[in-house]
Amino acid sequence: MNKEFSEGRWNQLKGKVREKWSRLTDDDVGQIQGNFQQLVGKVQERYGKTRDEAEREVKGWISS
Repeated sequence: MNKEFSEGRWNQLKGKVREKWSRLTDDDVGQIQGNFQQLVGKVQERYGKTRDEAEREVKGWISS
């Protein structure tokens, strides 16, 4: 899996990320800047998930 989203793709996905993970703040989304690992880390942090749980959730969301 590509560990980063292209800049154009990330700009399109920001709103969808906020819809899916509403606990992420605008600052969180801004810090992620399309980096897969950053997204996983923020989901883990905001939702109290393990790293593996957060990674599976993000991967599943990307695949859908």
